[in-house]
Amino acid sequence: MALLEVRNLEVRFGLRSGEVKALRDINFSLERGERLGVVGESGAGKSVLGFSILNLLSKPGFIAGGEILFEGKNLANLSPRELRGIRGNRISMIFQDPMMTLNPVLTIGQQMVECLLAHRKISRKDAKRIALQKLKQVYIPSPEKRFDQYPHELSGGMRQRIVIAIGLLMDPDIIIADEPTTALDVTIQAEIMDLMLELCERNNVALMLITHDLGVVSQVTRQAMVMYAGRIIEHGPTREIINDAQHPYTQGLMNALPQMAIPGQRLNQIRGSMPPLQNIPTGCAFNPRCDYAMDICRSTLPEYVRSGGCRVACHMVAQQLAENAAPQTLEVK
Repeated sequence: MALLEVRNLEVRFGLRSGEVKALRDINFSLERGERLGVVGESGAGKSVLGFSILNLLSKPGFIAGGEILFEGKNLANLSPRELRGIRGNRISMIFQDPMMTLNPVLTIGQQMVECLLAHRKISRKDAKRIALQKLKQVYIPSPEKRFDQYPHELSGGMRQRIVIAIGLLMDPDIIIADEPTTALDVTIQAEIMDLMLELCERNNVALMLITHDLGVVSQVTRQAMVMYAGRIIEHGPTREIINDAQHPYTQGLMNALPQMAIPGQRLNQIRGSMPPLQNIPTGCAFNPRCDYAMDICRSTLPEYVRSGGCRVACHMVAQQLAENAAPQTLEVK
């Protein structure tokens, strides 16, 4: 049994104009110690997926169908009390902006100790000892001093390390990291990602990394899942997707990496933008931006096909696979 298994997940938002689908037909699993990258542009549904797993969706969002199984328990059906025993305890989430995550009127130590006391029956002395231990794990210099400081007294990189330390407080089985390096400069980004990778490997923690950067995914994860307009369009081993992307959207993301451009020329980009949830195109949602779109792409939602080790939702890929599988007839003269 997989540690986490998501089956046919569908998330909707109730608007005045009617319900819109934010996530459609989401299926994947996460094993203990596995590292999964979730990639896509803004609006693809990556963060909504992370929030859905922990049932943190705020109204008007709601889980409309499917299952989110953690060790066989469906998180979508648990009571608030049961969820509190898992959320932040067995499954932790690291959010994009540490200044929005940390309480500005409480010291770092107060926030860490309160988190421990909420989940464990231990003394404040033991809670402080554990908190200092976690600060040392994420290489915070002078942890005793930082323990008594407020978030605004720390740098961006230091705050993000604090958030990671809080995520590790309860020794979780899964960490969901939602764009954990967005607000940081490039050198600090590399340090934070190296730190997360080291901690996950050392503690055998499963990592679900949500990002728009395929470059980061290629360095950190073993499996990758590319999302577009609320649907998974390609899913498989990271190395295979990076080296031989099948879906035109994944190819576009790869070509948009700065290192793929010719020096002195404009960077490559995917034309157009992500469609709004209220106006997702019929058929393949990517068809208005796709250079290979066919008539079937504009009318029929593509089914998943297996290409190598990857699962791909693309009519063009399905057609190529069918052509390659067709028996070749020899012409007799």
